[in-house]
Amino acid sequence: MKRSENGFTLVGILVTTAIVALIAGGAAMSTVQIIQGAERDSDRTTAIRQAQNAGYWVSNDATMARKIDIGDDPGTGEVEFIILYWKDWETGDIHEMRYMWLDSSDGLKKLKRKHLTRDKDGVEIENRTTFVADNIYTADLSEQDGGWRLTVETRSGTRSETREYEITQRLDE
Repeated sequence: MKRSENGFTLVGILVTTAIVALIAGGAAMSTVQIIQGAERDSDRTTAIRQAQNAGYWVSNDATMARKIDIGDDPGTGEVEFIILYWKDWETGDIHEMRYMWLDSSDGLKKLKRKHLTRDKDGVEIENRTTFVADNIYTADLSEQDGGWRLTVETRSGTRSETREYEITQRLDE
């Protein structure tokens, strides 16, 4: 090769290739970490949202309840978590809320809410079922200092979240 010919040397090409490989490797690792972080954040957000949903609905109904039964009612074909009862101050209608467990394929539970309303003569006037929360690992409602404590643990992917709610029942009529 003549000295006047311009071109790339083998050493120059190897150094350039090594630098490009390092940059590409770093970019690939960063991309993987960003994707995994987004997945973890999504799992955590899902777990938190499901715990909040369960906490909101159960707390709201327990606040209104005059009577709370914890555990399953063997007289029904479904597995109840809790059953809450109260009487509407204005109409005299009787409300019954049944929170029931549904099994899911991943070993976690789903929580649904059945709202049954009867008029003051005991005639059914409304019967609605609502899906409340998913991904529930455990839930517990226990009596505490004149009120109730609801503890809900949910899981989504690799994330687990626990939320506790203090519930105070309404005053006597």
